[in-house]
Parts: sequence; C-alpha cells; structure tokens
Amino acid sequence: MKAIVLGAGKGTRLQSEAFQLPKVLRKANGRALIDYVLEHINFIPKKDTVVVVGYKKEDVKTALSSEYLFSDQDQQLGTGHAVNCAREHFEGYEGDVLVLYGDMPLLSKATYEKIIQKHVSSGADCTVMTAVVEEALPYGRIIKDEQGNFIDVVETKDCTPEQLKIQEMNIGVYVFRSKLLFDNLKELKNNNAQGEYYLTDIPKILLAKGAKVTTCTVCDSSEIFGVNTVEDLQFCEAKLKGEA
Repeated sequence: MKAIVLGAGKGTRLQSEAFQLPKVLRKANGRALIDYVLEHINFIPKKDTVVVVGYKKEDVKTALSSEYLFSDQDQQLGTGHAVNCAREHFEGYEGDVLVLYGDMPLLSKATYEKIIQKHVSSGADCTVMTAVVEEALPYGRIIKDEQGNFIDVVETKDCTPEQLKIQEMNIGVYVFRSKLLFDNLKELKNNNAQGEYYLTDIPKILLAKGAKVTTCTVCDSSEIFGVNTVEDLQFCEAKLKGEA
C-alpha cells in the first residue's frame, strides 16, 4: 500500500496568506494539520507516502521528514490534476494507493484502516469513502442505484436540487488499484462548474470500463471535516482539545 496526500492548497478562505502559511501547515491545538494526517496513516511507510505540494511548497517540504516523497503541483487545476502530479512515483508499481487530503486532522487511523480492509476484502478496483449526514454540507453526493450499488459522485455545484437532498456524501478519500487510477486520469475532462479536473470522476470512468467500485461508510461523521474556513479550523481545534 502506498499513499498520496493532497497538500498543495493555498487556503484562501482560511485567510492563510495573512499567516504566510500554506493551508496544511496551519495549526490546530498546537500542531500543523498535516501532522495529524500523516500520524494517522503511519502504518504506510514514509518512503511510500507522496505529499503533493504547491503553494509555499518549500515550507511544507522543510516542515516534514525528508523520508517522504514529494510532487509539485504548480498550477491548481483540481484534485485529478493533483494526483496526476504524483505519477512519477508510481512507475512500475502494481499495488493499491490510498488517496487522502492533508487538511483533515480528525479522520482517525481506524477509519483509514477500515477503508483499506474493505477495499482488499471486497476485491474492489476502487473504494470510495462516504458518510451519511443530515446537514447539507458542501460535499459531493454519492449516487447509487436501487440495489445500493455505486453509480457516480456529483460535486455540490453540479448537483440538481433533487441530488442535493441525498445524505450520503463523498469525503474525498479513496483506495485505488494504482495502475487503473493512473491509466485513466487522462480521461478526465474539466467541463464542470469549477473548470477543474475532478478525481471524483474516476470511479464512474472505472465503472464504465467494467471495474469494481464499492463504498465504505464512516461510522463517526464528526471525523469527516476538512479545514477550508476559519470556522472549520476552530471546530477542528475544539474537537482535538476534546471541547466539542
């Protein structure tokens, strides 16, 4: 198992420029956000963990152990593009890869282990982490058929009013068979509301080619929050301090 940690973001809504820090180095309860994330996936060796960096990338590289691998995303063209930037580290690799965000400090080691176990035991080519939440969060919605089989992920800004009512949401964490992932990233198009290359389109592309795509639902939905705003950071800090 290898890992790709997406950590190139600027954190504009987090007002990170005022702090002269990239988003993943903003602190919650005294530690950088990415420190929590890397600790929670420490069952994957550092030498097999690629951190995708962009804004103030040298600061991130300096803050982390030199044992990690790094890939540069100099243009922010979406999550699919970010993952593709790590391609160089996967040449000749046939195993699985865990893809996750560097700004989700509350997602536990047990949850990462759960999605990997589900992926392996089900023999899936792609496993998508989901959560069922009652509030309308700005997360992509999981579309399933009547039998509960995965069909698609639709980003919030591209959802119809009916799709926005769906309570099962995409968390942005996946396990892929790496060769299938990288072989199909070239299929991504940016004809969406954001004009970006979404990693969320890959499961549907794989499904259309006959691959097996499954989902793994997080038990504790309080783990799923990434840090995009000042309020998000305050929430995560309170949770990490045991105050929320």
